Amino acid sequence: MENIAGTKSSLTWAVHLSVVALVLLWVLPTFGLLVSSFRTGDQISTSGWWRALTTQEQQLPAIRIGGDEVQKDGAFVIEGRLFDTAGSVVSTWGTSSKEPNAYAAGQAAELADGQTLVVQADGSFALASPTSLKDQRMPRVFATASTPPEFTTNNYQNVLFSPMAGQTVFQAFMNTATVAIPATIIPILIAAFAAYALAWMEFPGRALLVAAVVGLLVVPLQLALIPLLQFHNWIGIGKGYLGIWMAHTGFGLPLAVYLLRNYMVGLPRDIIENARVDGATEFQIFTKIILPLSFPALASFAIFQFLWTWNDLLVALVFLGTGNDQQVLTGNLVNLMGSRGGDWEILSASAFVSIAVPLAVFFSLQRFLVRGLLAGSVK
Repeated sequence: MENIAGTKSSLTWAVHLSVVALVLLWVLPTFGLLVSSFRTGDQISTSGWWRALTTQEQQLPAIRIGGDEVQKDGAFVIEGRLFDTAGSVVSTWGTSSKEPNAYAAGQAAELADGQTLVVQADGSFALASPTSLKDQRMPRVFATASTPPEFTTNNYQNVLFSPMAGQTVFQAFMNTATVAIPATIIPILIAAFAAYALAWMEFPGRALLVAAVVGLLVVPLQLALIPLLQFHNWIGIGKGYLGIWMAHTGFGLPLAVYLLRNYMVGLPRDIIENARVDGATEFQIFTKIILPLSFPALASFAIFQFLWTWNDLLVALVFLGTGNDQQVLTGNLVNLMGSRGGDWEILSASAFVSIAVPLAVFFSLQRFLVRGLLAGSVK
């Protein structure tokens, strides 16, 4: 009975666990990136994103105290605060990197020349000296404080509107959209016509064209970059949006034609033949019958093409350039990694801005993805 067709496999649980594991491997890093993009740089550098909702105890960077001195009870006193973070509580502190936890909050420390320093739990301090503190080097404080969870939208404000590496991420975002949207629509339009011709129109050499399309699928992208750039310069389109649109169209057409043809071949022949008997032209059959029925395949290719063009760096560098007015998101993130490699809050916000649109496109069209990819695989 175990081998009878239609019975449920005993390994179904393994399939379910594998799917859950794959989903978690994809979702958890993305969710962590989202959480990190709303955290401050200090919290990102001292704890993981999974601790974003808990109070964290961390050693603050060395803070050199300062301020205006006033006279109180015959002593010269400087008062102030170590930090402005509301809710932070100092547990221990010190004046030397060798002993950063030498004193508890509220405990007085005896310094040189009769000076006394007190750091309270709320971060306020008072430095008292029998002589004037002017023109003297102020001591440093190493404090360990418990910091409550803190979230901010300043990361996105800085990313979208503050110039970094000579360019705002918002400008790079618009440049990427200017590249990706036409570079997705143009090959779909061309490939749809070509796929219909290869699937339903009889003409000499059709089989050779199908074989050529399949052969072009294995041509390395890097092999054609320099010859194609030289051709662009020769015909006068050089480096610009028109050139990169044509490059992405050429690189994406083989997959588009192959995918759409396989889908269109699987459509019912009776529908096309009945339309021809009724007097419909090939263009009318294509626009009113084939295109509406081929939407799953069109959507599946649109997902691949858009994700490829949106995340592309190599083709953009070759055919668009590296100027601030033409740089795409991926190039902008590379510059941020080079010039601001320590600002993790900026990098995480920039990275999430770059993946937000591809995620929206994928989730809006993903229900057509499997239907489009499997079209023509089973007869």
